[in-house]
Amino acid sequence: MPNKNGANFLVAALALLAGACSTEGVIYTPAQQILPQHIKRLAIAPIQNKTQQFGLEDKLALRVRDEFLRNGTYPLSPLAESDGVVQIVLTRYILTPTQYDAVLAPTAYKLRVIADLQFIDRHANTILWTEQNLEGIQNYASLTVAGGITEEQARELIWDVLARDVVKRTVEGFGTVSGASKRDISGEAPPGRTPTEPKPKPVNPNPY
Repeated sequence: MPNKNGANFLVAALALLAGACSTEGVIYTPAQQILPQHIKRLAIAPIQNKTQQFGLEDKLALRVRDEFLRNGTYPLSPLAESDGVVQIVLTRYILTPTQYDAVLAPTAYKLRVIADLQFIDRHANTILWTEQNLEGIQNYASLTVAGGITEEQARELIWDVLARDVVKRTVEGFGTVSGASKRDISGEAPPGRTPTEPKPKPVNPNPY
């Protein structure tokens, strides 16, 4: 006569084995919590512009807003209704000629725009994190060269880069973007448009 208890145990063991096989390879990984859970809605504080270039903050603010809306992780709201606030400070605007023609007229430039970023938890009234020296760089040829662009067009390209970095740092957390080192910036001219590289001597096309 078969052992009833032994048969029941065998059936239970087979059921557990079947369940394990059906979920084999499936691993539950909870989503990483970058910002505190109570932060649901964000606001973008008015951008501070500490450079000598007027109006930069308005163009960058539009790009940052568009990038947050495109990302969709956190909805944007007015400052008074937000849980967290993104603050951006434009600290440097450096335009440097990099190439010249025979009469020393610039034909190419390197434009660098540098910004500091921080995030404020409005409920705790504290700064959660800061990210310094986010940098947008654009090398471009002047309009005197075929395919060249204007300084304004170069700025537009930089706004795209900075906006993506601001959103990525906010949504994905520490280490997703990196700022320029202070050493790289310290040798530059003060905020403004003063070139930092000396003009080369003209080249004589007929040395003999």
